[in-house]
Amino acid sequence: MSKFKKYFSGPKSEVAREILELLIMGGAIAIAATSPYFIINIVKGLAKLKKYPNKKVYNAFYNLRKQGLINFYDKNNQIYISLTEKGKQKAGWMQIDNLKIKKPKKWDGKWRLVMFDISNLKRIYREALRGKLKELGFCLFQKSIWITPYNCAKEIKILKEFFGLKDAEFRFVLAESIGNASEFRKVFGLD
Repeated sequence: MSKFKKYFSGPKSEVAREILELLIMGGAIAIAATSPYFIINIVKGLAKLKKYPNKKVYNAFYNLRKQGLINFYDKNNQIYISLTEKGKQKAGWMQIDNLKIKKPKKWDGKWRLVMFDISNLKRIYREALRGKLKELGFCLFQKSIWITPYNCAKEIKILKEFFGLKDAEFRFVLAESIGNASEFRKVFGLD
C-alpha cells in the first residue's frame, strides 16, 4: 500500500486529519452563523479539537478549504461544514490507512477468507486491496484468496464499501475448516 500513499495520503497536520475524520463520521458540522466567534465555537462544539490552540484549528480549516477538501455553506442561520467529493476521497483513504485487525488472546478456531475477482479496469483498486490485505496480516491462501484467523468482518466491509466492490467481485467467507491447516496455523502462530 505504501506506493499508493503518495497519491492518497491525508493532510500532514494532525488537526486537519482529525477534522476530516470528524466530518467523515458525522457528515456535516453545523455552527450558529450569527456568531462572530465562528472557529472558537467549532472548537467548543467538537471536544476532539479542544486540545489544539484556536489559531492552529483556524489554520487547519483555512488550509482544508483552500485545498478544496471542505465546504462552508449557510442555511437557515446555520453555517455547515462538509466534505467535498475530493475531501471524501482523502478522508476515505485516511480511514483505510488506519484500519487494524485486533488479535484476540484466544483464537475462536475459525478462518476468515477474502476472495476477489476485480477486472483489469480497476487494476489500481486490486493492487491497493492486495497491499492492504498484506498490511492487515492476511496470508495468501490461493490466487486472489487471502486468509486470516482473526475476526475482521467490520474491516472487510469498510474495504469493500470504500473500493465500491460488488458481491460478484469481492466475497468474505467464515470457515471452520480449510482442510490441512497446519501450514497456516504455523504462519499465524496458532500452534
